[in-house]
Amino acid sequence: MDLEFSDPSFVRDPYPALARLREQADLGFHEPSGRWLAVSHAAVDAVLRDRRLGRFWRDEEPAAVFEPFNLLHRHQMMENEPPVHTRLRALVAKAFARGHIERLRATVAAEATALVEAAGSDFDLLTDLAEPLAVTVIAELLGVPADERDRLRPWSAAMVRMYEVNRTPEVEAAALEACRDFAEYMRELAERKAAAPGDDLISHLVSVRDGSDRLSAEELVASAILLLNAGHEASVNGLGNGMVALLDHPGELARLRADRELVPTAVEEMLRYDSPSQLFVRTAAADVRIGGVTVPQGAEVAALLGAANRDPAVFADPDRFDAGRVPNTHMSFGAGLHFCLGAPLARIEMQAALTALLEHAPRLELAEEPVRNPGFVLRGYESVRLDVM
Repeated sequence: MDLEFSDPSFVRDPYPALARLREQADLGFHEPSGRWLAVSHAAVDAVLRDRRLGRFWRDEEPAAVFEPFNLLHRHQMMENEPPVHTRLRALVAKAFARGHIERLRATVAAEATALVEAAGSDFDLLTDLAEPLAVTVIAELLGVPADERDRLRPWSAAMVRMYEVNRTPEVEAAALEACRDFAEYMRELAERKAAAPGDDLISHLVSVRDGSDRLSAEELVASAILLLNAGHEASVNGLGNGMVALLDHPGELARLRADRELVPTAVEEMLRYDSPSQLFVRTAAADVRIGGVTVPQGAEVAALLGAANRDPAVFADPDRFDAGRVPNTHMSFGAGLHFCLGAPLARIEMQAALTALLEHAPRLELAEEPVRNPGFVLRGYESVRLDVM
């Protein structure tokens, strides 16, 4: 399969190239990366659900240099398979299931409305709405004090750039510094919560037990950072990508203005049409047959979520944004064992932001051409300036 992930034209609009790959085969070998690429909906779904294809963390080398990054990932549920994954997810889910998500719905809606109402003529969807909303929500969920929240977004943004295909030494250095600072802060916050617990996720993670089991200090820090990074990046990039797509389809925007009941399905279409996460990697623990091809033991398979989300075998007219698309079996939160635990929170944030824009922005148009981030794996914009008044 011929594909250059760092080509600026591909990053700008990967979907024509992904469609050509999908026409060739459900799954094929990509020489430049040394990985197999799954590009059809069926193949991506199979890769993410087959337990012979898993996440087996291997430290970044040299290990001494990358230890701050490796330390956080060794203890993440996302980077482990059962029984380690089962234990970590069960402990985190127990705290997550205490009504934390639904209790935030009204707070999220009020915050989104306040941010839109405060918008002036110089309004950036990301810096004035998506990012502050995501930081407020995840910080409220975790229990980060209001006067300490301004560090979360820079730490998260620096860390997740490590996942890009062609990262630079400067990106690595910034990510390692963020890992050290972020982990140190979370350890100190967990100590405060242990001494004076509140009704927040960190307090519950500190105390959560399953029989005699509990999260270690490193597991707690890794779990909290995973929840912040994954949920935060999904909602910010999902809203940015989705709003640009919606504004490119003015008939669908008019449809939404006329019928607010379509907001939940429109959010799902935002996630499908231009997925904030484009690539998940799995490693074969044994020979696995996918899409008529045998992936040998030890090989890596990249599941291309954006390609799956535009598969015409599953989605009618897949290159058109349809605010009322039902069913919508997109893969943007993954599938199977590693399905995103924070998906409900990302959906609440995106629904609240879209509703606030529809109800409190008299105008809703692009003020200038949006500026894309340079990466492919985590797909989003640096700037989306809107005319809202």
